[in-house]
Amino acid sequence: MNYIIREIEQKDNKAVESVIRSCLIEYGGNHEGTAWADPDLGRFSEIYNSEGNKYWVAEDENGKIVGGTGIGYLTKDVCELQKMYCLPNARGTGVAHQLMQTALEYAKQYYKSCYLETLDNMTRAQRFYEKYGFKRVDKPVVITEHFACEVKYLKEL
Repeated sequence: MNYIIREIEQKDNKAVESVIRSCLIEYGGNHEGTAWADPDLGRFSEIYNSEGNKYWVAEDENGKIVGGTGIGYLTKDVCELQKMYCLPNARGTGVAHQLMQTALEYAKQYYKSCYLETLDNMTRAQRFYEKYGFKRVDKPVVITEHFACEVKYLKEL
């Protein structure tokens, strides 16, 4: 299947929230300290619309949102790969690679390194991040509201 990777639009907000919540339920992340409790979850088109902050969606041939990812400001030199999720039927199709490449190309324009946090049981995601040169770090680069995300990574851009 072919996917279109594009910047999020207001019409996508609810679909993206649904993808993220579905994936969090799948991995037991539907609780405080994860993206589940993010008050901006349904407002990405508003949140990711300033320089250095962007969110992309993956849309299938039928116009259905099957995944997404974002780049968000953390510090002057460090961004965060944020809210990268794909529905199960889109996994293994290459769409996550398209999303990652899009996000990292964008991030390189503004930042020197990219940080991310994930859940310990998301082992396939961790292997995916490592393929892109993310290195596991012991402590957070900055303190985020995602205190339940036990695994942290950093990548030089």
